[in-house]
Amino acid sequence: MKKLWDKGTQPDRDVTAFTIGKDREMDLYLVPYDVLGSMAHIVMLESIGLLGKEELGRLLQGLKEIYGEAIAGRFEIEEDVEDVHSQVELTLTHKLGEIGKKIHSGRSRNDQVLLDLKLFTRTEIRHITEQTAALCETLLAQSEKYKEVLLPGYTHLQIAMPSSFGLWFGAYAESLADDLLLLQAAYKICNRNPLGSAAGYGSSFPLNRQMTTDLLGFDSMNYNVVYAQMGRGKMERSGAFALAGIAATLSRLSYDACLFNSQNFGFITLPDRFTTGSSIMPHKKNPDVFELTRARCNKLQALPTQITLISNNLPSGYFRDMQIIKEVFLPAFGELKDCLHIVSSMMREIHVNEHILDDERYAPLFSVEEVNRRVMAGVPFRDAYAEVARSFAGEKTGKFTAPAGQTLTERYTHEGSIGKLCNERIAGWLSEVVGGFPFEQVEKAEQQLLAR
Repeated sequence: MKKLWDKGTQPDRDVTAFTIGKDREMDLYLVPYDVLGSMAHIVMLESIGLLGKEELGRLLQGLKEIYGEAIAGRFEIEEDVEDVHSQVELTLTHKLGEIGKKIHSGRSRNDQVLLDLKLFTRTEIRHITEQTAALCETLLAQSEKYKEVLLPGYTHLQIAMPSSFGLWFGAYAESLADDLLLLQAAYKICNRNPLGSAAGYGSSFPLNRQMTTDLLGFDSMNYNVVYAQMGRGKMERSGAFALAGIAATLSRLSYDACLFNSQNFGFITLPDRFTTGSSIMPHKKNPDVFELTRARCNKLQALPTQITLISNNLPSGYFRDMQIIKEVFLPAFGELKDCLHIVSSMMREIHVNEHILDDERYAPLFSVEEVNRRVMAGVPFRDAYAEVARSFAGEKTGKFTAPAGQTLTERYTHEGSIGKLCNERIAGWLSEVVGGFPFEQVEKAEQQLLAR
């Protein structure tokens, strides 16, 4: 077992296996980011005289080759190598000889893995943001397409007042836009540079932390080196809360879709290719995709609690507990991206029932319309309410229709209602939120670093 901390003694094999755990598997997520961090670090080392220009050129070229292997999926962490940091340094040393051992000067695996996690997380947040924004746009397009189609609104799972597919689709678009605001806050916490904090107490080398901050496109550095290490777990927890917010919206949308697709509701139908069947009941067309999305998103909502409990009640400084966070945090982005992808596909092709309210069972939805009609004729609201309520006493069901001469979409004219969806404002809010992420700044910095 090759270790960066090897002192010439051989630890117990069981201890080695237990302490490494799933690190080799999890660290494969981090390989390109470990290389980018190393590139920025050695550029800085050369600037303070710890590397020569010729050494820097060779090291940069070697690291770029490793980066290419990682992006192509060809980079492997060998069985007897402890982690990604060890494997990158070992591979570089095999390529270039002794100068490969110089890249670790002035840093610890503690600030190295912190940096890798932050670079990984901000990249994944960009992917989540782009997919979520695309789903919002799909939902807004469907809201406009079906804005005249009414459906029952519910409270307590009892029919309440008229709603519309315009409102239904648009509600989830606005919810996701707000979820992105929380994701933006997580991004801002993430996008601060911990490199140079070493094991949490800095280094006696004259490191230029501002240089590595600029080279990697961070908004700023984590200034206090102790706090930089305290950020391990905090950054992941903040990101997990943001992922859980998006997951909660997707889970609720999935529940609605399952409910509305059932025969007892019949509000929507799914294309056959998006459903599954039964091995015994030939008529079944099951919404398994939405059910699995709901379950996976509910699982993601447990992520902040898992991270909190792993990192809870620890004093300042580094502890190995943090390693376990990678096992639940790193795969979560892929799980949420899968859900966003499949829900976007389903929402684009969902079939809407345009005649739901033709069924007389929904007639009581218009009781509020009748109350309002009487109020407009001069009857006090409480009296109008009591008069209409008597129509529902005992076994009576009451039947009310919208007053003739106007549709509901013409009467509901206040902002955000059936007749005035404000979709253009939701789209503007979405654009404002997405525009608040400094993705271009980060992309430019990484491209410039790789071009050295």
